[in-house]
Amino acid sequence: MNDHEGAKNRPAALIQPLEGYADWLAELKTRIYNAQQRATLAVNRELVLLYWQIGRDILARQAQQGWGARVIDRLAHDLRRAFPEMKGFSPRNLKYMRAFAEAWPDAEFVQEVLAQLPWYHQLALLDKLKTAEERRWYAQKAIANNWSRNVLVMQIETRLLDRQGQAVTNFEHRLPKPQSDLARESLKDPYRFDFLGLTDEAQEREVESALVRHVTQFLLELGAGFAFVGRQVLLDVGGEEFFIDLLFYHLKLRCYVVIELKGGKFKPEHLGQLGFYLTAVDRQVKAEHDNPTIGLLLCKSKNKVVAEYALNDKSQPMGISEYKLLESLPEPLQTSLPSIEQIEKELEGIEDGQA
Repeated sequence: MNDHEGAKNRPAALIQPLEGYADWLAELKTRIYNAQQRATLAVNRELVLLYWQIGRDILARQAQQGWGARVIDRLAHDLRRAFPEMKGFSPRNLKYMRAFAEAWPDAEFVQEVLAQLPWYHQLALLDKLKTAEERRWYAQKAIANNWSRNVLVMQIETRLLDRQGQAVTNFEHRLPKPQSDLARESLKDPYRFDFLGLTDEAQEREVESALVRHVTQFLLELGAGFAFVGRQVLLDVGGEEFFIDLLFYHLKLRCYVVIELKGGKFKPEHLGQLGFYLTAVDRQVKAEHDNPTIGLLLCKSKNKVVAEYALNDKSQPMGISEYKLLESLPEPLQTSLPSIEQIEKELEGIEDGQA
């Protein structure tokens, strides 16, 4: 049956356009999607809380009854027999539950914060970090920025905690609070561009072109709030043409951010060019409701004392950071969450390798 014959056989209600139907259908789709998301989050929350409670019970009974590690193998066997349709009761995952409860003794924090993260995220926090302070910081960042598990691991391995807020800036003296604090925390030092696959010999324009080609990863490295506006943005000043390397808008700071790349060591005269661009953007691009434009100079290396001296007398908000080009490439970022079956398979594979 061809399309024409099929259309003839459909009920008239499916053929005739109905006023407002398309909008109503779109609204229903959004409601259904949101309900699915809420259901997924609710299931995840209950799973994480269940695992924490099991881990807490194992800890308590081992301490009170003197049970050894072999009780975990016995418990895994009995739980699998009792709930054959449920995944997640391997001996290794039960050991993770015990470690999870031991790492997070505060039930309130588990219920209010950690229950928002999938179990696979919890394993990354346990495996990759040693202190409660670090785990707490990365857990909260993962929730705030909606990181996938792979993004969380990447941020841990690139030491985001150590880099965030470390750029040399004059924000404290050039921006009002709390904007100055938020602006300082929005910049890092150094920025890691290992996702570009470029060596240290790469030139400024080569780095700039690669950043635009990989703008999604670049935005991830910049951090939450940055929106890409353009590359080599044209500014006409007094009949002469000037080009900004990279222009962004920060949604939380509500201001434009000019980023200039320098392929060598930082020099004080670089700030003169950056300041010129900030003035031009403030006068030609910035809207009335926008805050003053911020400048970020990215260079291959810098002398921190020289950078601090150079910023001291600048009236405009600026920051100076290094960028690192590494040859190694990270694994592709995974946006979808793994299933319990995938987690079990990976855990069992590790067990077999250790046997």
